Amino acid sequence: MMNLKGIRYIVIIGISVMCMACDHNRNTPGWQYFDDMVTSPAYESYTKNPNFSDGKTLQPTVEGTIPRGFMPYPYEKNDSDRLLAGQTLENPLLATPDNISRGEKVFGIYCASCHGLTGDGQGKLYTSKKYPYPPASLLSDKIKNATDGEIYHVISVGWGVMAEHGSMIRPEDRWKAVLYIKNELHK
Repeated sequence: MMNLKGIRYIVIIGISVMCMACDHNRNTPGWQYFDDMVTSPAYESYTKNPNFSDGKTLQPTVEGTIPRGFMPYPYEKNDSDRLLAGQTLENPLLATPDNISRGEKVFGIYCASCHGLTGDGQGKLYTSKKYPYPPASLLSDKIKNATDGEIYHVISVGWGVMAEHGSMIRPEDRWKAVLYIKNELHK
């Protein structure tokens, strides 16, 4: 049987070990046994990366993959498909104040930098001379007479020098942008 002095030593050693195991610095997790798993080298998006053959960290999406929530768009960037989209696509959303308000936000984020806040084609990129080609005026008769499907198509795959925005804007938000263009810019 152990004497009282021996029990005290065991308790003191146990408490000492527990105190040494506690770390008062919350920025470190304590002991690391597999350091390379805890502090793996991270690469910033636009930096060089020796792990890929092209040397880039930010890799393009795998060809043929479809992001969640997106369906493949059946039309291509050409005039015949634009007209076909105009004949076959109908806006599934009603022109409610909430939908138009969301469309205004989407327009402000993705469209206004080129087409201007009022849709007159005098966006910041063009007026600051950072983009030399004048964007289309969304106030023109051509756009006023375009169907919702045509405008949706142009937002989705682009037209002329305009790049596609279908990979960046959800389909529902594209339709809301169309509602904003047709109901607010054309008042």
